[in-house]
Amino acid sequence: MKLKWSMLLVFGLVTSYFSQAQDITNNKFGKGLVNVVAKDSSFSLKFAARFQSLYTGSWDFANNDNLENGVSQFSIRRARLKFEGFAYSPKVTYKIELGLSNRDISGASEFTSNAPRYILDAVLKWNFYENFELWAGQTKLPGNRERVISSANLQTVDRSLVNSEFNVDRDMGFQLHHYINLGKNVIVREAFAISQGEGRNVTSENLGGFQYTGRVEILPFGDFDDYSGADLDREETPKLALGVSYDHNVNAVRTRSNSGSYMTTDTGFFETDINTFFVDGIFKYQGFSAMAEYAKRTADNPVALNSDGTPTGRVVEVGDGINAQAGYLFKNNYEVVTRYTQVTLDEALTGEGVEDQYTLGLSKYIVGHKLKVQTDVSWNDYEDNADNSLSYRLQIDIHF
Repeated sequence: MKLKWSMLLVFGLVTSYFSQAQDITNNKFGKGLVNVVAKDSSFSLKFAARFQSLYTGSWDFANNDNLENGVSQFSIRRARLKFEGFAYSPKVTYKIELGLSNRDISGASEFTSNAPRYILDAVLKWNFYENFELWAGQTKLPGNRERVISSANLQTVDRSLVNSEFNVDRDMGFQLHHYINLGKNVIVREAFAISQGEGRNVTSENLGGFQYTGRVEILPFGDFDDYSGADLDREETPKLALGVSYDHNVNAVRTRSNSGSYMTTDTGFFETDINTFFVDGIFKYQGFSAMAEYAKRTADNPVALNSDGTPTGRVVEVGDGINAQAGYLFKNNYEVVTRYTQVTLDEALTGEGVEDQYTLGLSKYIVGHKLKVQTDVSWNDYEDNADNSLSYRLQIDIHF
Protein backbone atom coordinates (compact mmCIF):
# COMPACT_ATOMS: atom_id res chain seq x y z
CA MET A 1 0.00 0.00 0.00
CA LYS A 2 2.89 2.37 0.82
CA LEU A 3 4.40 1.75 -2.62
CA LYS A 4 1.05 2.44 -4.27
CA TRP A 5 0.72 5.80 -2.51
CA SER A 6 4.35 6.64 -3.28
CA MET A 7 3.78 6.04 -6.99
CA LEU A 8 0.60 8.12 -6.91
CA LEU A 9 2.57 10.93 -5.27
CA VAL A 10 5.30 10.77 -7.94
CA PHE A 11 2.67 10.79 -10.70
CA GLY A 12 0.87 13.70 -9.03
CA LEU A 13 4.04 15.77 -8.75
CA VAL A 14 4.98 15.18 -12.37
CA THR A 15 1.44 15.96 -13.55
CA SER A 16 1.35 19.09 -11.42
CA TYR A 17 4.66 20.27 -12.84
CA PHE A 18 3.52 20.00 -16.44
CA SER A 19 0.05 21.42 -15.78
CA GLN A 20 1.42 24.53 -14.10
CA ALA A 21 4.62 25.09 -16.07
CA GLN A 22 4.09 25.91 -19.72
CA ASP A 23 7.62 27.12 -20.35
CA ILE A 24 9.31 26.18 -23.59
CA THR A 25 11.97 23.56 -22.97
CA ASN A 26 15.24 23.04 -24.79
CA ASN A 27 14.89 19.27 -24.43
CA LYS A 28 14.46 17.34 -27.64
CA PHE A 29 12.09 14.44 -28.21
CA GLY A 30 13.61 11.20 -26.93
CA LYS A 31 16.05 12.97 -24.59
CA GLY A 32 13.84 12.84 -21.51
CA LEU A 33 10.87 14.84 -20.23
CA VAL A 34 12.88 16.46 -17.43
CA ASN A 35 16.65 16.87 -17.49
CA VAL A 36 18.07 19.04 -14.72
CA VAL A 37 21.37 19.59 -12.90
CA ALA A 38 21.60 21.20 -9.47
CA LYS A 39 23.07 24.71 -9.38
CA ASP A 40 25.89 23.47 -7.15
CA SER A 41 26.37 20.37 -9.36
CA SER A 42 25.57 18.08 -6.43
CA PHE A 43 23.03 15.98 -8.37
CA SER A 44 21.28 15.54 -11.69
CA LEU A 45 17.96 14.03 -12.70
CA LYS A 46 16.67 12.80 -16.03
CA PHE A 47 13.07 11.61 -16.12
CA ALA A 48 11.68 9.70 -19.10
CA ALA A 49 8.58 7.69 -19.94
CA ARG A 50 7.80 5.14 -22.61
CA PHE A 51 5.22 2.56 -23.60
CA GLN A 52 4.61 -0.11 -26.24
CA SER A 53 1.18 -0.76 -27.75
CA LEU A 54 0.97 -4.28 -29.14
CA TYR A 55 -1.48 -6.20 -31.32
CA THR A 56 -1.10 -9.98 -31.55
CA GLY A 57 -2.98 -12.43 -33.74
CA SER A 58 -2.30 -16.17 -33.59
CA TRP A 59 -3.64 -19.26 -35.26
CA ASP A 60 -3.13 -22.82 -34.05
CA PHE A 61 -2.59 -25.72 -36.40
CA ALA A 62 -2.89 -29.37 -35.39
CA ASN A 63 -2.08 -32.60 -37.18
CA ASN A 64 -0.65 -31.75 -40.58
CA ASP A 65 -1.43 -28.04 -40.63
CA ASN A 66 -5.20 -28.14 -40.23
CA LEU A 67 -6.34 -24.74 -38.97
CA GLU A 68 -7.87 -25.06 -35.51
CA ASN A 69 -8.72 -21.55 -34.35
CA GLY A 70 -7.51 -18.00 -34.17
CA VAL A 71 -7.26 -15.42 -31.40
CA SER A 72 -6.35 -11.74 -31.31
CA GLN A 73 -5.35 -9.37 -28.56
CA PHE A 74 -4.53 -5.70 -28.01
CA SER A 75 -2.34 -4.89 -25.02
CA ILE A 76 0.07 -2.43 -23.47
CA ARG A 77 3.13 -4.64 -23.61
CA ARG A 78 5.27 -2.32 -21.52
CA ALA A 79 4.78 1.05 -19.79
CA ARG A 80 7.76 2.44 -17.92
CA LEU A 81 8.94 5.45 -15.92
CA LYS A 82 12.70 5.90 -15.72
CA PHE A 83 14.81 8.15 -13.50
CA GLU A 84 18.59 8.43 -13.78
CA GLY A 85 21.43 10.81 -13.07
CA PHE A 86 24.23 11.32 -10.56
CA ALA A 87 24.21 12.04 -6.83
CA TYR A 88 26.84 13.98 -4.89
CA SER A 89 29.50 13.28 -7.54
CA PRO A 90 29.44 12.45 -11.27
CA LYS A 91 31.22 9.24 -10.25
CA VAL A 92 28.11 8.11 -8.33
CA THR A 93 25.20 7.46 -10.68
CA TYR A 94 21.81 5.86 -10.21
CA LYS A 95 18.95 4.37 -12.18
CA ILE A 96 15.35 3.74 -11.12
CA GLU A 97 12.91 2.14 -13.54
CA LEU A 98 9.29 1.42 -12.66
CA GLY A 99 6.89 -0.79 -14.58
CA LEU A 100 3.20 0.13 -14.83
CA SER A 101 1.65 -2.32 -17.30
CA ASN A 102 0.05 -5.55 -16.10
CA ARG A 103 2.85 -7.51 -17.77
CA ASP A 104 5.41 -5.36 -15.95
CA ILE A 105 3.99 -5.86 -12.46
CA SER A 106 2.61 -9.41 -12.71
CA GLY A 107 3.92 -12.23 -10.53
CA ALA A 108 2.74 -11.17 -7.08
CA SER A 109 3.21 -13.98 -4.58
CA GLU A 110 3.95 -14.64 -0.93
CA PHE A 111 7.61 -14.08 -1.79
CA THR A 112 6.87 -10.48 -2.86
CA SER A 113 4.50 -9.87 0.09
CA ASN A 114 1.62 -10.51 -2.34
CA ALA A 115 2.34 -7.09 -3.86
CA PRO A 116 2.74 -6.10 -7.54
CA ARG A 117 6.34 -5.98 -8.73
CA TYR A 118 6.57 -2.32 -9.72
CA ILE A 119 10.34 -1.97 -9.38
CA LEU A 120 12.41 -3.13 -12.34
CA ASP A 121 15.69 -1.34 -11.57
CA ALA A 122 16.87 0.43 -8.44
CA VAL A 123 20.65 0.49 -8.64
CA LEU A 124 23.49 2.73 -7.51
CA LYS A 125 26.77 2.74 -9.49
CA TRP A 126 30.07 3.97 -8.05
CA ASN A 127 33.09 4.56 -10.30
CA PHE A 128 35.51 4.16 -7.38
CA TYR A 129 38.80 3.73 -9.26
CA GLU A 130 39.81 4.30 -12.88
CA ASN A 131 37.79 1.85 -15.02
CA PHE A 132 36.23 -0.02 -12.07
CA GLU A 133 32.58 0.47 -11.18
CA LEU A 134 30.68 -1.09 -8.27
CA TRP A 135 26.92 -1.58 -8.58
CA ALA A 136 24.53 -2.16 -5.66
CA GLY A 137 20.80 -2.82 -5.81
CA GLN A 138 18.41 -4.52 -8.21
CA THR A 139 19.08 -4.62 -11.94
CA LYS A 140 19.80 -7.00 -14.81
CA LEU A 141 22.52 -9.57 -14.24
CA PRO A 142 25.40 -9.69 -16.77
CA GLY A 143 23.87 -12.59 -18.69
CA ASN A 144 23.01 -12.98 -22.37
CA ARG A 145 23.26 -9.95 -24.66
CA GLU A 146 19.66 -10.08 -25.88
CA ARG A 147 18.39 -9.76 -22.31
CA VAL A 148 20.69 -6.90 -21.36
CA ILE A 149 19.67 -4.93 -24.46
CA SER A 150 16.79 -2.71 -23.37
CA SER A 151 13.36 -3.71 -24.61
CA ALA A 152 13.18 -0.17 -26.02
CA ASN A 153 16.16 -0.83 -28.30
CA LEU A 154 15.24 -4.20 -29.79
CA GLN A 155 15.53 -4.94 -33.48
CA THR A 156 12.38 -7.08 -33.35
CA VAL A 157 8.97 -6.71 -31.72
CA ASP A 158 10.22 -8.67 -28.72
CA ARG A 159 13.02 -10.94 -27.56
CA SER A 160 13.43 -14.52 -28.76
CA LEU A 161 12.22 -17.79 -27.27
CA VAL A 162 15.80 -18.58 -26.24
CA ASN A 163 15.84 -15.47 -24.05
CA SER A 164 12.39 -16.27 -22.64
CA GLU A 165 13.51 -19.76 -21.63
CA PHE A 166 17.11 -19.32 -20.47
CA ASN A 167 17.84 -15.70 -19.43
CA VAL A 168 18.89 -15.02 -15.83
CA ASP A 169 17.04 -11.69 -15.72
CA ARG A 170 17.12 -9.24 -12.81
CA ASP A 171 18.18 -9.86 -9.22
CA MET A 172 19.29 -8.02 -6.09
CA GLY A 173 22.92 -7.86 -5.01
CA PHE A 174 26.30 -6.45 -6.00
CA GLN A 175 28.11 -6.24 -9.34
CA LEU A 176 31.66 -5.25 -10.26
CA HIS A 177 32.25 -3.91 -13.80
CA HIS A 178 35.56 -3.11 -15.47
CA TYR A 179 36.95 -2.46 -18.94
CA ILE A 180 40.40 -2.18 -20.43
CA ASN A 181 41.70 -0.87 -23.74
CA LEU A 182 44.26 -3.10 -25.46
CA GLY A 183 46.19 -1.30 -28.15
CA LYS A 184 44.44 1.14 -30.42
CA ASN A 185 41.05 -0.51 -30.94
CA VAL A 186 40.59 -3.63 -28.83
CA ILE A 187 38.30 -3.30 -25.79
CA VAL A 188 37.78 -5.97 -23.14
CA ARG A 189 34.94 -5.72 -20.61
CA GLU A 190 34.42 -7.87 -17.53
CA ALA A 191 31.53 -8.08 -15.07
CA PHE A 192 30.93 -10.19 -11.97
CA ALA A 193 27.79 -10.34 -9.83
CA ILE A 194 26.77 -11.83 -6.50
CA SER A 195 23.01 -11.82 -6.04
CA GLN A 196 20.26 -13.38 -3.93
CA GLY A 197 19.31 -15.89 -6.63
CA GLU A 198 15.51 -15.68 -6.56
CA GLY A 199 14.66 -12.81 -8.89
CA ARG A 200 13.42 -9.25 -8.50
CA ASN A 201 11.29 -7.70 -5.77
CA VAL A 202 11.57 -10.70 -3.44
CA THR A 203 10.88 -9.66 0.16
CA SER A 204 11.30 -13.02 1.89
CA GLU A 205 14.57 -14.28 3.32
CA ASN A 206 17.06 -16.03 1.05
CA LEU A 207 15.65 -19.53 0.55
CA GLY A 208 18.66 -21.18 -1.07
CA GLY A 209 22.22 -20.05 -1.64
CA PHE A 210 23.61 -17.14 -3.60
CA GLN A 211 23.86 -16.68 -7.36
CA TYR A 212 27.19 -15.94 -9.05
CA THR A 213 27.32 -14.51 -12.59
CA GLY A 214 30.37 -13.62 -14.66
CA ARG A 215 30.74 -12.18 -18.13
CA VAL A 216 33.63 -11.29 -20.44
CA GLU A 217 33.29 -9.35 -23.70
CA ILE A 218 35.76 -8.39 -26.39
CA LEU A 219 35.34 -5.71 -29.06
CA PRO A 220 38.23 -6.31 -31.50
CA PHE A 221 37.47 -3.40 -33.86
CA GLY A 222 36.72 -0.63 -31.40
CA ASP A 223 33.74 0.69 -29.49
CA PHE A 224 30.24 0.93 -30.99
CA ASP A 225 26.59 0.72 -29.98
CA ASP A 226 26.66 -3.04 -29.33
CA TYR A 227 23.75 -3.02 -26.87
CA SER A 228 21.19 -1.79 -29.36
CA GLY A 229 19.48 -3.57 -32.23
CA ALA A 230 19.83 -2.45 -35.86
CA ASP A 231 22.77 -0.49 -37.28
CA LEU A 232 21.21 2.96 -36.89
CA ASP A 233 24.67 4.54 -36.89
CA ARG A 234 25.51 2.88 -40.23
CA GLU A 235 28.99 1.96 -39.05
CA GLU A 236 31.60 2.98 -41.62
CA THR A 237 33.92 0.12 -40.65
CA PRO A 238 33.01 -3.42 -39.49
CA LYS A 239 32.24 -3.64 -35.78
CA LEU A 240 32.04 -6.81 -33.72
CA ALA A 241 31.39 -7.70 -30.08
CA LEU A 242 31.70 -11.22 -28.63
CA GLY A 243 30.60 -12.26 -25.15
CA VAL A 244 30.63 -15.27 -22.82
CA SER A 245 28.60 -15.52 -19.60
CA TYR A 246 28.39 -18.18 -16.91
CA ASP A 247 25.84 -18.25 -14.10
CA HIS A 248 26.00 -20.57 -11.07
CA ASN A 249 22.98 -20.51 -8.74
CA VAL A 250 23.78 -22.41 -5.54
CA ASN A 251 20.89 -24.37 -4.00
CA ALA A 252 18.39 -22.75 -6.37
CA VAL A 253 14.72 -23.26 -5.53
CA ARG A 254 13.13 -22.21 -8.85
CA THR A 255 12.81 -24.15 -12.09
CA ARG A 256 14.63 -21.56 -14.24
CA SER A 257 17.41 -20.60 -11.84
CA ASN A 258 16.16 -17.25 -10.45
CA SER A 259 12.80 -17.39 -12.26
CA GLY A 260 10.11 -19.93 -13.02
CA SER A 261 8.09 -21.91 -10.49
CA TYR A 262 9.21 -22.53 -6.93
CA MET A 263 10.06 -26.19 -6.32
CA THR A 264 8.04 -26.83 -3.16
CA THR A 265 8.13 -30.18 -1.37
CA ASP A 266 6.33 -31.81 1.55
CA THR A 267 8.91 -30.31 3.91
CA GLY A 268 9.77 -26.99 2.30
CA PHE A 269 11.78 -26.33 -0.86
CA PHE A 270 13.83 -28.56 -3.11
CA GLU A 271 17.31 -27.14 -3.67
CA THR A 272 19.80 -27.89 -6.43
CA ASP A 273 22.70 -26.11 -8.12
CA ILE A 274 21.69 -24.71 -11.53
CA ASN A 275 24.23 -23.59 -14.13
CA THR A 276 23.53 -21.45 -17.21
CA PHE A 277 26.03 -20.78 -19.97
CA PHE A 278 25.81 -18.19 -22.78
CA VAL A 279 27.87 -17.36 -25.87
CA ASP A 280 26.78 -14.41 -28.01
CA GLY A 281 27.95 -11.97 -30.61
CA ILE A 282 26.77 -8.94 -32.58
CA PHE A 283 28.09 -7.48 -35.84
CA LYS A 284 27.30 -4.15 -37.56
CA TYR A 285 28.47 -2.60 -40.82
CA GLN A 286 26.89 -0.03 -43.16
CA GLY A 287 23.28 -0.75 -42.19
CA PHE A 288 23.70 -4.52 -41.92
CA SER A 289 23.54 -6.16 -38.50
CA ALA A 290 23.60 -9.72 -37.22
CA MET A 291 23.29 -11.18 -33.73
CA ALA A 292 23.55 -14.78 -32.51
CA GLU A 293 23.31 -16.45 -29.10
CA TYR A 294 23.68 -19.93 -27.66
CA ALA A 295 22.34 -20.85 -24.21
CA LYS A 296 22.56 -24.00 -22.12
CA ARG A 297 21.12 -24.83 -18.69
CA THR A 298 22.13 -27.79 -16.51
CA ALA A 299 21.32 -28.84 -12.94
CA ASP A 300 22.91 -31.23 -10.48
CA ASN A 301 19.53 -32.79 -9.64
CA PRO A 302 16.89 -31.58 -12.12
CA VAL A 303 13.97 -33.59 -10.66
CA ALA A 304 12.48 -32.10 -7.48
CA LEU A 305 11.84 -34.79 -4.86
CA ASN A 306 9.86 -35.01 -1.64
CA SER A 307 11.45 -36.24 1.58
CA ASP A 308 10.48 -39.83 0.74
CA GLY A 309 12.11 -39.64 -2.70
CA THR A 310 8.92 -39.29 -4.74
CA PRO A 311 8.83 -36.62 -7.50
CA THR A 312 6.98 -33.42 -6.67
CA GLY A 313 6.04 -32.79 -10.31
CA ARG A 314 8.46 -29.87 -10.66
CA VAL A 315 11.64 -30.18 -12.70
CA VAL A 316 14.44 -27.81 -13.65
CA GLU A 317 14.01 -26.83 -17.29
CA VAL A 318 17.36 -28.14 -18.51
CA GLY A 319 18.30 -27.98 -22.19
CA ASP A 320 19.79 -25.60 -24.70
CA GLY A 321 18.81 -23.15 -27.41
CA ILE A 322 20.15 -21.07 -30.25
CA ASN A 323 18.99 -17.78 -31.72
CA ALA A 324 20.29 -16.10 -34.88
CA GLN A 325 18.98 -12.96 -36.55
CA ALA A 326 20.07 -10.53 -39.22
CA GLY A 327 18.70 -7.29 -40.61
CA TYR A 328 19.40 -4.57 -43.13
CA LEU A 329 18.50 -0.93 -42.60
CA PHE A 330 17.68 0.95 -45.79
CA LYS A 331 18.41 4.65 -46.19
CA ASN A 332 14.72 5.47 -45.68
CA ASN A 333 15.01 3.89 -42.20
CA TYR A 334 12.96 0.83 -43.01
CA GLU A 335 14.57 -2.38 -41.85
CA VAL A 336 13.93 -5.98 -42.83
CA VAL A 337 14.96 -8.59 -40.27
CA THR A 338 14.87 -12.39 -40.18
CA ARG A 339 15.27 -14.61 -37.13
CA TYR A 340 15.65 -18.33 -36.49
CA THR A 341 15.25 -19.74 -32.99
CA GLN A 342 15.43 -23.29 -31.66
CA VAL A 343 14.76 -24.37 -28.08
CA THR A 344 15.57 -27.97 -27.10
CA LEU A 345 14.55 -28.97 -23.59
CA ASP A 346 15.18 -32.41 -22.12
CA GLU A 347 11.98 -34.10 -23.28
CA ALA A 348 12.34 -37.02 -20.86
CA LEU A 349 12.25 -34.58 -17.94
CA THR A 350 10.12 -31.68 -19.14
CA GLY A 351 7.80 -33.43 -21.60
CA GLU A 352 8.62 -30.74 -24.16
CA GLY A 353 10.44 -31.54 -27.38
CA VAL A 354 12.22 -29.38 -29.92
CA GLU A 355 10.59 -26.07 -30.85
CA ASP A 356 11.68 -24.13 -33.94
CA GLN A 357 10.54 -20.60 -34.70
CA TYR A 358 11.00 -18.74 -38.01
CA THR A 359 10.38 -14.99 -37.98
CA LEU A 360 10.26 -12.30 -40.66
CA GLY A 361 9.96 -8.70 -39.50
CA LEU A 362 9.74 -5.14 -40.78
CA SER A 363 10.51 -1.97 -38.81
CA LYS A 364 10.18 1.73 -39.51
CA TYR A 365 12.44 3.91 -37.35
CA ILE A 366 10.83 7.35 -37.28
CA VAL A 367 13.12 8.78 -34.59
CA GLY A 368 15.51 5.90 -34.09
CA HIS A 369 14.41 3.60 -31.26
CA LYS A 370 12.57 6.49 -29.59
CA LEU A 371 9.64 6.34 -32.02
CA LYS A 372 9.21 3.30 -34.21
CA VAL A 373 6.69 0.88 -35.67
CA GLN A 374 7.57 -2.81 -35.79
CA THR A 375 5.76 -5.83 -37.15
CA ASP A 376 6.58 -9.48 -37.66
CA VAL A 377 5.13 -12.85 -38.56
CA SER A 378 6.36 -16.10 -36.99
CA TRP A 379 5.87 -19.80 -37.63
CA ASN A 380 6.26 -22.05 -34.58
CA ASP A 381 7.14 -25.61 -35.53
CA TYR A 382 7.01 -28.28 -32.82
CA GLU A 383 8.64 -31.68 -33.10
CA ASP A 384 5.34 -33.57 -32.80
CA ASN A 385 3.36 -31.08 -34.97
CA ALA A 386 0.66 -31.01 -32.29
CA ASP A 387 1.01 -27.35 -31.35
CA ASN A 388 2.23 -25.70 -34.56
CA SER A 389 1.10 -22.10 -34.79
CA LEU A 390 1.30 -18.92 -36.88
CA SER A 391 1.43 -15.51 -35.23
CA TYR A 392 1.41 -11.89 -36.36
CA ARG A 393 2.42 -8.87 -34.25
CA LEU A 394 2.27 -5.11 -34.73
CA GLN A 395 3.80 -2.77 -32.17
CA ILE A 396 4.22 0.99 -31.75
CA ASP A 397 7.01 2.08 -29.41
CA ILE A 398 7.38 5.63 -28.11
CA HIS A 399 10.07 6.82 -25.68
CA PHE A 400 10.12 10.42 -24.47
